[in-house]
Amino acid sequence: MTLAVGIAGIGVLAPGMAGWAQAAPVLAGRAPYDPAPLVPPAPTLLPATERRRTGPSVRLALAVATEAVQASGLAPEELDTVFASSNGEGQVITSILEALHADGGAISPTQFHNSVHNAAAGYWGIAVGSSRPSVSLGGHDGVFGTGLLQAAAQVVAGGRAVLFVAHDVPMPPPLDALRVTTEPFALALVLVPGAGRHGALGLTPQDGAAALPDLPGGLRALRDANPVARALPLLAALAGGAAATLDLPMLDDARLRVAFAP
Repeated sequence: MTLAVGIAGIGVLAPGMAGWAQAAPVLAGRAPYDPAPLVPPAPTLLPATERRRTGPSVRLALAVATEAVQASGLAPEELDTVFASSNGEGQVITSILEALHADGGAISPTQFHNSVHNAAAGYWGIAVGSSRPSVSLGGHDGVFGTGLLQAAAQVVAGGRAVLFVAHDVPMPPPLDALRVTTEPFALALVLVPGAGRHGALGLTPQDGAAALPDLPGGLRALRDANPVARALPLLAALAGGAAATLDLPMLDDARLRVAFAP
């Protein structure tokens, strides 16, 4: 079965890509890639108290979500959401593990609140005043394809727009030795029924591992540095504006065949 959805808005943050306007010419090959360091921006949508509690992964997620929704022209509080992250908020998890290892083992309620996998979704709901349904999922190296399929299925089943956000940041030591993620990367797509201003996607789950298309050297290194960055070939197709078919990895030796029509 093929799921058909449109793309109404895009947001992206990565080294050398501070938003879709900067990323698009790079991904389309019209500008050189300069992997400038990325500092996750403070989420200005949140009240000051909540803003101080957010970690880097949540900050990336809120930034790209804001960009994509603003570009779509849709009301953020009316969108269902899907948030996907393979690592979650690694800094908070590491801090909790260190606290458990210390004498007394006290964990602050704030740390626990920020350690859950749906922390980004919760902060988004607070920021925009939304009580719409939300799904938070993982997916290891197939996190982007898994999340995209979930979001598209909700669009088709519900006949309404869905905000899809995928985000991951490097893990701190010692967890970085077990889960290698060397660069931050986040993107958001507002998916809608029918066609969108950025074209349409046809999504078909298939068996077998995905063979990722080649990319220029710097972008290839970025793709391999973060599981969410497996989305780069699709983003390159969107930026180039030409029809393309590619595969995205998912779990258990499965792949998502994506056909893009501008």
